[in-house]
Amino acid sequence: MNRQGWGLQAYAIFYLLFLYAPIILLPLFAFNSGTIIAFPLQGITTDWFAQMWADATLRRALSNSLMIAVSASILSTCFGIFAARASTRFGFPGKGGMMAFIMLPMVLPEIIVAMSLLVVLLGMGVQLSLLTVIAGHTLICMPYAIAVLSTAFSSLDRSLEEAAHDLGETKWGAFRLVTLPLVMPGIISALLISFTISLDEFIIAFFLAGNEPTLPTYIFSQLRFPRAIPVIMALGTVLVVLSIVLLALGEYFRRRGNARIGGKPTGGLL
Repeated sequence: MNRQGWGLQAYAIFYLLFLYAPIILLPLFAFNSGTIIAFPLQGITTDWFAQMWADATLRRALSNSLMIAVSASILSTCFGIFAARASTRFGFPGKGGMMAFIMLPMVLPEIIVAMSLLVVLLGMGVQLSLLTVIAGHTLICMPYAIAVLSTAFSSLDRSLEEAAHDLGETKWGAFRLVTLPLVMPGIISALLISFTISLDEFIIAFFLAGNEPTLPTYIFSQLRFPRAIPVIMALGTVLVVLSIVLLALGEYFRRRGNARIGGKPTGGLL
């Protein structure tokens, strides 16, 4: 291997270590019996996980976050189905500009989106609550759902729908009996990815949740107390495992959907 190849390999190794070392260290300190986050480790314990589950405020924050994530993922996926279907099957004036506008939250800084939503909602007299967080999360999750679903719809063979129409099915019947089952893996993938994004999101929840705690805002509030850090490490370990599982499932269903409808494999989200 030439010098340039060694340099690229060293860069890749350094980049991966920099990116994943904190995630690898997280479970180490979560199972450490010491309260100080430092080496050497003092012992192995699961007490921090027990204390995590015994915290009533944490359970409330977890319940709120799960409700928000489920609601936002369902809404963003439903809206994503409509948008992806329209953008891949129909031509209409201004389609490019409309789709670019819908996908804009994917590239805008979240703090700008959060501040804008806060100003608009307060100006309309809307009281901040979990419903406002659901609306904000739906806004930022929908572009990701559309990106996944657009691939599923664009890879679908149109002749299957035309055959259903020739056999006497209505447009709704063809969509329900033919199109929807074929793109179902993409729908499941969009649901899981949107759920993960909503569950981990902090900035929108911080601005729009009002007095209701969510899991990310609860973690942020506990970082001020050194004795709570090991419990946060335990909670972070659980969240990392959950996020990896959900993203892996989402990617699995996305690839399964591409194979099922005969599309070529494309770069995934993992």
